[in-house]
Order: sequence, then C-alpha cells, then structure tokens
Amino acid sequence: MKFMCTVVVDTDIAARQSEADWARIGQLSKAYDQALVERGVFIAAEALVSADSARTVRVRNGDAIITDGPFAESKEVLAGFILVDVADADAAMEIARHIPMATLGAVEVRPVMLF
Repeated sequence: MKFMCTVVVDTDIAARQSEADWARIGQLSKAYDQALVERGVFIAAEALVSADSARTVRVRNGDAIITDGPFAESKEVLAGFILVDVADADAAMEIARHIPMATLGAVEVRPVMLF
C-alpha cells in the first residue's frame, strides 16, 4: 500500500534552528531517504522551500483567483513529503516516527487513494 507522509514544521521551532541545525537535519533526512531506498519502500520525497514563496489558486465559478502566500495562516507549514509503499498503516507509521523533520513539527500519514 502507498502512504503519503506529509511533513509539517512548526514555525516557532523552525525559527530557533541555526544554520548548523538545518545542515544536520538535511543530512539526516538524506540518509533516512537512502535507508528507505535500500529497504525497497521509497517512492519519492521532496522538501519544499519556505511557505513565503507559495502562491495559492482558487477557482470559483470558472475564474481563477491567485494570491501570494500559503492557503491559510498557520503556525505549522507544509515542508515536504515522503511517499512510501509498505505492507500496512503500521509500517507507514513506523517510517513516519523516524523522519528527522518530525522533530520540528509533525508528520501526517495517509493512505493514497486507489481508483
């Protein structure tokens, strides 16, 4: 089963990180992704740049409304994702609990919808 582990970062915690802290979490994240590749469960992972760079599109009555910034003001912002293919939800949760960025916020785990 495919699961999306969506990583959100608490902006207050993120603001307290030094450049060295960010470098370390980046190294840990790359190493963790590689470990998932070696286990054969890794599909994809990407980190996102700051939410300040986001643009949001809403379509209403056929018209696109484009605004700068994330879709909502929030203390937690989307930071990236890891997509995995594992046996079940328990296996996905085990992966999520070891995602290095989880120390800066949270990881939401959801099954990918099958059509």
